[in-house]
Amino acid sequence: MRYTGPRLKVMRALGTELPGLSRKSIENRPNPPGQHGAKLFATRKSEFGKQLREKQKLKYNYGLSERQMRRLMAEARSTKGNTGETMLELLERRLDNFVFRAGFAPTLIAARQLVNHSHVLLNGRAANIASIRIRAGDEITIRDRARKIPSVIEALAAPALERPEWLSFDETKQSARMTRLPMPDEVPFPVEIQQVIEYYTQRM
Repeated sequence: MRYTGPRLKVMRALGTELPGLSRKSIENRPNPPGQHGAKLFATRKSEFGKQLREKQKLKYNYGLSERQMRRLMAEARSTKGNTGETMLELLERRLDNFVFRAGFAPTLIAARQLVNHSHVLLNGRAANIASIRIRAGDEITIRDRARKIPSVIEALAAPALERPEWLSFDETKQSARMTRLPMPDEVPFPVEIQQVIEYYTQRM
């Protein structure tokens, strides 16, 4: 199941701001929640703890269930090339993430709602499956009625993140095109992907 609880609490627990999860910042409250939050950061984490934290970053930012994460890891393993880099690329190429990174929604969660409610057009056709994988050359836009949604208007006026170099945005058409595949270092938050691989190596 996907997480639907307090988002800032998750980011404080992980010690990282996750733009796909929330636009809020943990700058003023960086410690984990709870009475002993500051002490938790000072405590040396076990290898399992480090692996779990890095895995949770991906899970919460991209809004995936554990089953989806395992399926994605299995696919990355079966693909030629570096498993970690492949997994990050696959995550960034999800349709809901592309809608978010293009600036149509304030968070990835809001972007998924746009997709689920059939507000998004992929290469001119309706696309309502968040996990659709965008390819280089694909173009997305949103329906006219969606452009009147307050959150969309606000997101387009002030995107949560600077648009990455792997997509081009047409202000006139309000459309975004993937110009190339995303690179691992273009994920918008710090993650030690090798820790994620090690976490699943022991559990798959």
